[in-house]
Amino acid sequence: MGAIGLLFSGAALFLNSLMLLGKAEEKSVAFFNILVGALQVVTPVYLIMISDQSNWSMFNNGAVFLFGFTYLYLGATILKGFDSSGLGWYSLWVAMMALVYAAVYYIQENDVLNTFIWVMWAFLWFLFYLSSALKKPYEAYIGKVAFVQSWVTLTLPSLFMLLDLWQIEKLQQIWIYVCAASCFYFAVTAVLFFRTQQKEEVLQEEIA
Repeated sequence: MGAIGLLFSGAALFLNSLMLLGKAEEKSVAFFNILVGALQVVTPVYLIMISDQSNWSMFNNGAVFLFGFTYLYLGATILKGFDSSGLGWYSLWVAMMALVYAAVYYIQENDVLNTFIWVMWAFLWFLFYLSSALKKPYEAYIGKVAFVQSWVTLTLPSLFMLLDLWQIEKLQQIWIYVCAASCFYFAVTAVLFFRTQQKEEVLQEEIA
């Protein structure tokens, strides 16, 4: 995915995280999702048209559609008031595709950093599946995961790319540790979140 596409994906995910955390109004965020989604559907079509049409070019450019259709689907779901189950099942499918991308980057390219990032994206899409398709009340937790990922996997890497720093080996090594620290944060936050939920359920049972 190009640096500009990553940058605006970071912006969209940042706004979505604030929406999930109750700090941004849904419809205003949905409109931005539509804008970014449209950009990330038109752009890969153009890139595919001017590419060498090889399988690897198709594979790389096709990844942008995963993001583009997610943002378009989310924006339309909110603006039109659709049930979110379709979006949730689509998110599960994208989570599985993200794992395929992770495996290819690891096996074919031996690219640990991109493998790590794709696994993190797969985890986030899986959380959207749990929330949207299975109606799990995990918005507060998903908002925190999305907030961190908007910066760690999208916004900052895209800025490094634009500044021609992303290819520096030392920076990539550091970023692997940043991703690992982020995953540790996700795990700790998950434990605290579910413990709080259990306590609230016990209190509700006692009151009832």
